Amino acid sequence: MTKRYLGNIITQNPAAPAGNFEGSAAKGVWSLEEQLAYQKAGLWPVPGNAPTDITDVFSTYLYEGQSTTLAVNNGIDLATEDGLTWIKCRNASEDHFLFSSLQNASNQTLFLKSNTTNAATATNNVSQTSTGFSLPGGDGQINQTGNEYASWTFRKAPKFFDVVTYTGNATSGRTVSHNLGTTVGTLIVKRTDGTGNWKVFHRSLANTANLTLNSTADAGASSGFFNDTAPTSTEFTLGNSNDVNGNNLTYVAYLFAHNDGDGEFGPDADQDVIKCGSFSVNGSYEADVDIGFEPQWVLIKPAQDSGSWFLFDTMRGATVNGDAAWLAPNLNQQEANTANRFWPTATGFHIGNYGIPAGNDIIYIAIRRGPLAAPKSATEVFAMDTGTGTIPTYLAGFPVDMSLNKQVNAVADTRTGTRLTGANRLVTNSTAAAASDNAFVYDYSDGWSESYANSDHQSWMWKRAPNFFDAVAYTGNGTAGRTVGHNLTVPPEMVWVKVRNAISKDWIVYHKDLDATAPEDKYLKLNENIATLDGRSFWQDTAPTSTEFTVGTNSAVNASGSNYIAYLFASLPGISKVGSYTGTGTHDTHVIDCGFTSGARFVLLKRTDTTSDWFLWDTERGITTGGDSRLSLNTTAAAYAGIDDIRPHSSGFIAANPNGSDVNALNSEWIFYAIA
Repeated sequence: MTKRYLGNIITQNPAAPAGNFEGSAAKGVWSLEEQLAYQKAGLWPVPGNAPTDITDVFSTYLYEGQSTTLAVNNGIDLATEDGLTWIKCRNASEDHFLFSSLQNASNQTLFLKSNTTNAATATNNVSQTSTGFSLPGGDGQINQTGNEYASWTFRKAPKFFDVVTYTGNATSGRTVSHNLGTTVGTLIVKRTDGTGNWKVFHRSLANTANLTLNSTADAGASSGFFNDTAPTSTEFTLGNSNDVNGNNLTYVAYLFAHNDGDGEFGPDADQDVIKCGSFSVNGSYEADVDIGFEPQWVLIKPAQDSGSWFLFDTMRGATVNGDAAWLAPNLNQQEANTANRFWPTATGFHIGNYGIPAGNDIIYIAIRRGPLAAPKSATEVFAMDTGTGTIPTYLAGFPVDMSLNKQVNAVADTRTGTRLTGANRLVTNSTAAAASDNAFVYDYSDGWSESYANSDHQSWMWKRAPNFFDAVAYTGNGTAGRTVGHNLTVPPEMVWVKVRNAISKDWIVYHKDLDATAPEDKYLKLNENIATLDGRSFWQDTAPTSTEFTVGTNSAVNASGSNYIAYLFASLPGISKVGSYTGTGTHDTHVIDCGFTSGARFVLLKRTDTTSDWFLWDTERGITTGGDSRLSLNTTAAAYAGIDDIRPHSSGFIAANPNGSDVNALNSEWIFYAIA
């Protein structure tokens, strides 16, 4: 058998065990193309395989300090491959703490501080592990009870990141090898055995220019640092400054790649995950920067202005049209929030309220939001939990990107919020604009919180992932045919849109089964029980695609200057199903096959040929043979368990209402959304 991949032909050896392939390389030595080919084909693992997803090599992980040893399991293997872990206390003025596998003669881990010129310092009981890293308890810089911390982990990988240590020789033109294997976007060098500045090369600056990570100084020109020579894909060049190349002095270098259509990540090994570039703001101190993907981590610095470095990430909070949490690598100050300073977009990021004059270059490093691959199980991306007095209030086991929550046994609203919009909430049973609600907190690595929840409150939680779910915030322009980009990677099969500010408007819903030939001509309202309606002004009679959806001029979806949130849902085999069915009028025999193997955990139903609530059932409250706890997204009604509406089935669920009425009335038309 022959497989062709990336221009290479790899032939299976019939005499070898199944899955072994012969390549051009000698036994035990595999080219990057061969590694990617084996990985793409799902064949036996080859040591040193290039990772397929950004989640393999980068993590932002938030944690609370404690008095005992803390094992941070962020999913990054730092035991097999070296990397950099960068930690900063968020609620206190502590130094930035950076460490890798670098150790002293006593096998103590050495750490550096990006906001100082200090030499590397030894510390005990800090280690890199196969699932992240481990920290000693009671350390104010990295693990003190009562303190909150952010950590960023960068694993060594071709075309992403590398760590190199070397000893200087004070000779200009000295070269140091690295394993990035592509364009060096940013190079940061720090002396480890003594004091010295953190010197920075960035590809957007002239070869003669450099920046200093521990300083606000603008870009300086000196051949003493990088010898006026741009790095290559295999080495970088140094001058003779003691900051980078003193005789017999020791150094560490961190190298960040720049992908430009040559990244080799994702299921097809063809995605970019890191960009290093520059931009300038307009006269209003704003810029929309297109980098070709949605970032989760961005570091910026004005090159011609004595401004601070700013570090943003979406875990700590970068809300669209709202506050952005930032830290400064050159300062030890605690985390601050500034309105409208930074937020991500589907293809880049927005910068505003920055104070840098128009025309000045601002350099950046941006890392892509993951995952790049579709999830393999529903529990990776969907969870349910009841409220507790602990923090976070609702546990999901993953960072929550969107939530619905309700006090189920009382007359109460069903509220919803997203990581993108932060401390703002909407109500699915209301036309009201978003309300500021500081009780809504999403900056947790395993759930989210609301301060007034109790055990009678339940949350349904989604994580953004290809082929499953996406959330998009956008600003309307009032122009018919306006397109909104998304990262679902497949055409959405159901879309909910709600204006967030100023005006009270309905929730507008697109569903692929509202019409057999042109569902984009139809719409529903999530906050009402109405049947299907016609309306060109909502979707502009244009079907959504794998990269964008289209809106018309109706102010519920596209008023000029108004802010919106869109939730996009898709069918993913074995995990989620967006579909429809026609009622049979029978009892307990109408199986709705969703392609699942263990039944549906979450079911949302809406009749479309006449009025009907948006009914919701889930296994947290029970999907059984008997009266199930039913909620309605479009009403404030408490859960109702008086009717046996649906029953469990391994492939999905059964529309089982007694006497063939309601959810299975003869010839009734229903749409549904189910999650395994």
